[in-house]
Amino acid sequence: MNATVLQLEQTHSALQDALQRCDWEAVGTLDLQCRQAVDQALADPHTPVEVLRDRMQALLDLYRELVDSCSGEQQRIAGELVQLQQSKKRAKVYQLFE
Repeated sequence: MNATVLQLEQTHSALQDALQRCDWEAVGTLDLQCRQAVDQALADPHTPVEVLRDRMQALLDLYRELVDSCSGEQQRIAGELVQLQQSKKRAKVYQLFE
């Protein structure tokens, strides 16, 4: 297995682990590394096309999962912000009657 394919696999694995841990900072860093690994793999004439296709499909599947997870996290945080705003409004009303 050539070095570019190995790098793609390692980056994929690390990104998957970061996603499972919900380590969003690591996901951001690994996303950049993944993009660089993809660029290198595409530029390497020694990378077997079949292997590259399989790795790209695996990355595509992982990124779909990542987008779904990020959307869910975004909705969760938005819900928390709404609750926080409602609590602030209630606290202001309560202070008016003190």
